Amino acid sequence: MTYVVTDNCIGCKYTDCVEVCPVDCFYEGENFLAIHPDECIDCGVCEPECPADAIRPDTEPDMDKWVEFNRKYSELWPVIVSKKDPLPDAEARDGEEGKLESIFSEAPGEGG
Repeated sequence: MTYVVTDNCIGCKYTDCVEVCPVDCFYEGENFLAIHPDECIDCGVCEPECPADAIRPDTEPDMDKWVEFNRKYSELWPVIVSKKDPLPDAEARDGEEGKLESIFSEAPGEGG
């Protein structure tokens, strides 16, 4: 099992989860975080830390696409280990539908 970041993170990018991760398996995009599924140790401490409820176990239905999505971007983006401020519109975008198609950015974040 692994944990993955899902589309509700897009446009929010809360980073509470990265501070509690014992293995630093989070990677930062411009407006999304990804978990490297091969580095995640399945401890689950990140899941309750996400204000947007965007972190899910891969055992839930339809998570295969998110495992591969997280794998792809975690291999392209820099690691993030320190908490940062969420994106300016995070609160308003929490729960918004269709963010993957409308605002997701493949650009890397700063990491750190």
